[in-house]
Amino acid sequence: MSAPSNRRRRGDRAGGHEGADERWLLTYSDMITLLMALFIVLWSISSVNISKFTQLKQSLQQAFSGKILAGSPSVLTGQAAVLESPAQQTARFADPAQAIRQSIARSLQRREQANLRRIASQVQSYAKAHGLTGLIRTSVDERGLVIRLLTDRVLFDTGEARLKPDAVPLVTTIARLLAGGGVANPVRVEGNTDDVPIATPEFPSNWELSTARADAVLQVLLAHGVSPARLSVAGYGAERPLASNASAAGRARNRRVELVVLRRAAPQGGKTP
Repeated sequence: MSAPSNRRRRGDRAGGHEGADERWLLTYSDMITLLMALFIVLWSISSVNISKFTQLKQSLQQAFSGKILAGSPSVLTGQAAVLESPAQQTARFADPAQAIRQSIARSLQRREQANLRRIASQVQSYAKAHGLTGLIRTSVDERGLVIRLLTDRVLFDTGEARLKPDAVPLVTTIARLLAGGGVANPVRVEGNTDDVPIATPEFPSNWELSTARADAVLQVLLAHGVSPARLSVAGYGAERPLASNASAAGRARNRRVELVVLRRAAPQGGKTP
């Protein structure tokens, strides 16, 4: 009775030993599965969608440069940003050299605009200090800086093209601002009259009168350091009125000389007062 019992126990131990030896396969297969899952995760992380990454980069650049809202301040520069068209954005990312050129052009535009506004402010300060506020006007528009001088009470007597003595200090001040104001822009001196005909031995028509008045102002600019290469003169007669010639007040506004500091860089926007 004891012998069969012993054989049975030995058989049980042998079978149990074989089961224990095969359990490591389960652990091994679990480890392989985990490693495979880890490598899949790592591969998916390392695979970048280039198009989506580029879109993200552009969106971040626009957000931090203030281009999401027109005129909003830039986080990076603290200045108001100018919105770009889709074509400009495409060109900027497609051609780095073009983007650099555009950046330089915008910088030159801002610097030129600041210089024109500074000269306009200095002219207005002089006019205010000498009681000429209503007779001298400045504006910055698409042409550049326009300094408008009414001729009757400021520059010339009626029908004359010789500067009044009181007008010489004013034109001299403007000449010095243009010569030493940190700008090298071209300056065009434009003469204008009303539509009342004139016929004298010196001025057969308003064309000659307007040109002679512009030339008289130009001579002062030359005498006070403005380079001749920057200067030009034009006489428009009565062809460019600011107001109706039907009234005395309108005719007085039309009799004027304008000094136009012309832009060298293209303006960023429309007319700015």
